[in-house]
Order: sequence, then C-alpha cells, then structure tokens
Amino acid sequence: MNLYPKVYLNNVKEITYELLQENNIKGIILDVDNTLIDYYKKMPDGVEQWCKDLKKRSIKFCIASNSNKKEKIKEVSEKLEIPYVYFAKKPLKMGLNKAKKIMGLKSEEVAVVGDQIFTDVLGANRCKMFSILVEPIKEKDILITIIKRPIENFIKSKYKKDNTK
Repeated sequence: MNLYPKVYLNNVKEITYELLQENNIKGIILDVDNTLIDYYKKMPDGVEQWCKDLKKRSIKFCIASNSNKKEKIKEVSEKLEIPYVYFAKKPLKMGLNKAKKIMGLKSEEVAVVGDQIFTDVLGANRCKMFSILVEPIKEKDILITIIKRPIENFIKSKYKKDNTK
C-alpha cells in the first residue's frame, strides 16, 4: 500500500547503519517539524551525534521540509551541517527529487524519514524511495497536522496489524 512505510520506528536515532546497509541506502532525506525538532524548535538529545556518526560512515543527508520558514530550516541545517530544501511540497515529487539531486544519488539509494504519512511516506513511495516513518517528537502540532493525525493513527494501527501476521 502506498500509505505504508517500509519501516516504522520510534525516532530517527533508531535508524542504524546496518538498517541502511541492508536496504542499499546511501542517503537520507530528513523532515524537520516533529521529526528533528519539536513545535518549540528543540532538537532531542543525541540527534546531532546520530547524524555525525552516520556521516562518518559515508551516509549523505539532506533536509526536505514543507515549511516555508526558511530561517527555521536553515538553523536546523546548520546545526547538523547538511544541505536543505524548504517548502518542499511533499507528497509532490519536486522537493524530494531536488534533495536527491543535491546528494547525487538514485531514488533506490535514498531513504525519506518523517513523522507524517500523507507527506513524508506518500512522497517517498511516489518517488520510489525507501520510506521510514517515525513517531512525532511531541503531540503539539500545527493545525493542519492536528486534523490529519487521527486518520494517520488509523493507518498506523492497520499497518501494525498487517505487519504482525
């Protein structure tokens, strides 16, 4: 199903080099809001180190955020020392393909990581990239996301049920 992620984890720090290697992933496109930072722009402990550790193992990174707040995305980008695409318009392909091009990789070598099914997972699957869904950092969200969460929670529960058979 196009709304199902390839992998469903609690947070970005659970993405291991071994998981990436097993799936021939050489680059990661990261969402920002509620994936890397919470509503108050706070990044969870350990995320910077996780990113550094994977970069040391030649994993490439790029941010692709739907936010049109360039300064916020730039701040996260600078903190992690990775390039970014803001106002990516996920699940449309344009922003994800731009991030893939920045990394110089093929679609099948790229994982897209985010906390939303209708933007991150759907966009990744449409682009034939490896989709990784993570739990939102915090419950506090912007209004449009709050409206979508109950539907996403239903899909998540169906996904969990289908993947325990």
